[in-house]
Amino acid sequence: MNINEVKVKTQYDRLADIYDLRWRNYIVNTLTFLHNWEEIEPQSTILDVACGTGEFERLLLNQNPTQKITGIDISEKMLNIAREKYRAYPNIEFHQASVHSLPFASESFDVVVCANAFHYFDEPEVALAEMKRVLKPNGKVIILDWNKDYPVCRICDWLLQIFDPAHQQCYTQDQLHQLLLSADFKIYRATKVRFGVIWGLMAVTVLSSKIS
Repeated sequence: MNINEVKVKTQYDRLADIYDLRWRNYIVNTLTFLHNWEEIEPQSTILDVACGTGEFERLLLNQNPTQKITGIDISEKMLNIAREKYRAYPNIEFHQASVHSLPFASESFDVVVCANAFHYFDEPEVALAEMKRVLKPNGKVIILDWNKDYPVCRICDWLLQIFDPAHQQCYTQDQLHQLLLSADFKIYRATKVRFGVIWGLMAVTVLSSKIS
């Protein structure tokens, strides 16, 4: 765990007990959008990177209670809440882990999802390389994150870099796509979306260049 990950862990360990209530509207709106935008096949094995308290898992399980899902997060307290939510589901497991060093064998997952967390990664190239490593041939990575193409998000990014020690940076859509292309992914589909006055986000699905 590097210095920035310690900062993120500290912040979210502190927020864990109130996180779902405090951010309920944002979580529901953004994750519901992502779930509806990128349909995930029921037979897919999923890795949810920075899964938090497991709200994306809820959407997946509502559609398919037997979906095989693995969630990782840097905050053990967030994960404990997720584990409590889904203790009745043997097809779900959660691990404390860094995206920069995923504790899984290569080619383990059909789908890797990362929602609302990419702006925290201080080594995005390493994170993407790890996502690609654990992805099966013909697999896909789905990312949802804040979009600096929107002026309000640009201002938020600037303020967070001053006042939030865990925040790294937001990206424009082009910057994110360039990172993904440099990691040897292929852009499959992409979009931008706004929620209210403040939240401007982007979603992108990329395909692995590995072929089975």
